Amino acid sequence: MSWFLPRLLLALLAVLLGFTVGAAVRAITGIDALGLGFGVAVGVGLPLVVDALRGYRLLEWLRGKQLENAPRDTGLWGELGYRIERAVRDRENIIGRERLALEQFLSAIEASPNGVLMLDAQEHILWCNRVAADHFALDPKRDLRQRITNLVRAPAFVAYLQAGRYVEPLVLGNGRGPGTLSIVVREYGEGRRLVLSLDITERVRNDAMRRDFVANVSHEIRTPLTVLAGFIETLQTLPLTAVERERVMVLMNQQTQRMQTLVADLLALSQLEGSPRPGSDRWVSLDALLIRVGVDAEALSAGRHTLRVQPHTGMEIAGVESELLSAVANLVSNAVRYTPEGGGIDVAWRLLEDGSGELTVIDNGPGIAREHIPRLTERFYRVDGSRSRETGGTGLGLSIVKHVMQRHGGELLIQSEVGKGSRFRLVLPAARVRPSSDAALGDEAAFNAATVASDY
Repeated sequence: MSWFLPRLLLALLAVLLGFTVGAAVRAITGIDALGLGFGVAVGVGLPLVVDALRGYRLLEWLRGKQLENAPRDTGLWGELGYRIERAVRDRENIIGRERLALEQFLSAIEASPNGVLMLDAQEHILWCNRVAADHFALDPKRDLRQRITNLVRAPAFVAYLQAGRYVEPLVLGNGRGPGTLSIVVREYGEGRRLVLSLDITERVRNDAMRRDFVANVSHEIRTPLTVLAGFIETLQTLPLTAVERERVMVLMNQQTQRMQTLVADLLALSQLEGSPRPGSDRWVSLDALLIRVGVDAEALSAGRHTLRVQPHTGMEIAGVESELLSAVANLVSNAVRYTPEGGGIDVAWRLLEDGSGELTVIDNGPGIAREHIPRLTERFYRVDGSRSRETGGTGLGLSIVKHVMQRHGGELLIQSEVGKGSRFRLVLPAARVRPSSDAALGDEAAFNAATVASDY
């Protein structure tokens, strides 16, 4: 009520001024009615003029952008202007906080790996993040307010969106290239819908690989089991000579060894996938490792190939010796198996400029077509299944090599050309490579270096 007293004083002042003016007019003109009229006009008009001026200033401020303070008048209009200004500022603060919260919320959705698409009741796009734009081949700005079914015309998507039954997700091909999307629609507000999309390409691929893996394992084990069952039935039902019995026993032993090798490789893969990355405090002599690989390769080749192994590298590798040996041995044994008789196989080491190391296995065998190279490290993947089984492979070797290198922070790189041979490179990070130091050799590595080298 701080405005009441000034306003009362203004009214009293107006009445006094009106009385004075009316008395003066009456004295001059001698007409009582004229003096009374002037007095009333001045007494009433003065407050009205003052109120009109102050109201006009406040109205002009309200019509503007309210960037400056409201008019600082006294009395009723001053307090009214202050109250309105404070309400405007409070509203701006609330809108600012809500706008900030909305921006943060949209930024969080933008960072989501899922696609988010908001539709109104007429299926117009209200907003979408970049992931959804990529999934549905949309432009996040240009396509706003456009009808989604005019832009995404896949019949399955249109039917799913318009059916209104969103219990099960829709599986759909990606709008931009190969891939698979899982689409879920949720209703909210008054007829609005939220379209959530997730790229499940990798999941679908993993499921397919899992199914193929189970099928391949079943096939690989069933084949030798069928052979063994046939031989056992033969031994039980047919009278065989000693030579025939010996031949059957040899074949049964081969099939048993084949199953044992397959199980051993499966167990090795399982152990590699479930074990933590090996530390960098255990150093393996690369020379001793290459000597062992060379000896095994000579035995497997039996003089049918020209083997060139460089065992004098003077380097050590940090990691698990058995795993590193398995990786290199798999590559060399594959080269021996798939390179025709008379071909050459080279195993070489070199230190790269950044301190990392590269062990390369090169052969001049038949080579591998380009379309097969990306899938060579998949379990049981074979370029030529019948030929692989004839050579004794399980189809798990390169998968084991890949996992060993990943566990040691390295990578397996494959280059091949049909008719010109193949090049397999094992690249190890600089942190796992150093010059040899006899004092730093582990017991197993030192023993191998001393014993194997004498036989090579």
